[in-house]
Amino acid sequence: MDLKHWLGRATDAMQEWADAFGPYRPHPALDVDDDRFAVVFEEFTGRLKDNYPFFHPSYVGQMLKPPHPAAAVGYLTAMLINPNNHALDGGPATARMEREAVAALAAMFGFGTHLGHLTTSGTIANLEALFVARELRPGQGVAYSEDAHYTHGRMCRVLGVEGWPVPTDGSGRMDLAALEELLRTGRVGTVVLTAGTTGLGAVDPVDEALVLKERYGVRLHVDAAYGGFFTLLAGAEGIEGLPAGPWRAIARCDSVVVDPHKHGLQPYGCGAVLFRDPDVGRFYLHDSPYTYFTSDELHLGEISLECSRAGASAAALWLTFQLLPPTPEGLGSVLAAGRRAALKWADLITASGVLELYQPPQLDIVSYFPVTDPVSLSAVDAASARVLADGMNGPDPVFLSTLKADREAFAVRHPGTAADADGARVLRSVLMKPESEQYVERVHERVELLAGAAAAAPGATGRGTARAGR
Repeated sequence: MDLKHWLGRATDAMQEWADAFGPYRPHPALDVDDDRFAVVFEEFTGRLKDNYPFFHPSYVGQMLKPPHPAAAVGYLTAMLINPNNHALDGGPATARMEREAVAALAAMFGFGTHLGHLTTSGTIANLEALFVARELRPGQGVAYSEDAHYTHGRMCRVLGVEGWPVPTDGSGRMDLAALEELLRTGRVGTVVLTAGTTGLGAVDPVDEALVLKERYGVRLHVDAAYGGFFTLLAGAEGIEGLPAGPWRAIARCDSVVVDPHKHGLQPYGCGAVLFRDPDVGRFYLHDSPYTYFTSDELHLGEISLECSRAGASAAALWLTFQLLPPTPEGLGSVLAAGRRAALKWADLITASGVLELYQPPQLDIVSYFPVTDPVSLSAVDAASARVLADGMNGPDPVFLSTLKADREAFAVRHPGTAADADGARVLRSVLMKPESEQYVERVHERVELLAGAAAAAPGATGRGTARAGR
């Protein structure tokens, strides 16, 4: 796509639309001279250069990448109108686009009838799911894995419900035996299962948890903010294919959250929450005598905790889905490239003499650490920190992140490591850009050189622990 061309077409199209309403004189208070703007714009673009190169395959740090050009064009075009999808009166066209895009997400997860909408983030989407859970299970708490996103514990406090962290297994997945022991107490009404933890990309056994749903009558909510679009690879042929069980089981859960601003190629912020039972909309009902007046249809603000929401987000997602739909042949091909890249890098690390896998990747997140002598938590921590810091410097930079693994988690995966500290940072790379498939060998070579140098100086220290966030 020629982004410059289509952005020009966008301004032309919106000007043609505006001209149909007749001429008017803009107020002089809004006038900005082009020469004056040029000076400020130069400073503005200069300051934006203080960013990491999220677009480049050498950036394999956090869950960040630019939106698809189609999404950028869709967002900026609609933003010239600036619709508000709180009410049909504020954005009739983009409200319809939102419904169509959300319906495509629901179909991706196997939901038939559903209630859902876009949100500004996965955090808000999960808040809404837990809000509904509280209303349906008053007086009961929420269980989530110890490796789940920190938002669940935080939102339990916001909602005034008890949160119960559940231990994880040696792959970072929720331990269902520990969960069942908790469910026997009767104090939990909702279980949050994570389909793609933000630290390791671990996928909880959603299919196996369905048995507990039936046995104890709990609600199951799936936080698929990061990993949701990987359902497009469930049962696929080739090395990128994922076990179908956990992903197919989402269709039988009560709610699910997914972030199109991650693997859906959208700009921040674009999250989504979906409920399998449309009747939960009754918990959102409210009256606004000055908002809903031009249509008897259900307004999106009547099924959302948020009020104002950018219609431009819905426009960007709708336009992207027309070109790269959430199907195995559409967006699935984009995720498949990142998945293959992660598996390729895991093989390279396994064969390396200076790097070791922390655990095999379940999606597109690779975790690993430098081989040290002695093999101890303190030495691994120092070497990982040095690789992170040194990688960003020099003529051929590589941008990584780190993940803090506690002593117990490290011991389960690498029992021979001397536990001389509470934990250790390991290196963590997110291969969510399809270009990584062609670039991963070069990144690996660079990291190997850095790891070799770091291992030669085991006492080195550094800062820069990265935390995954939404």
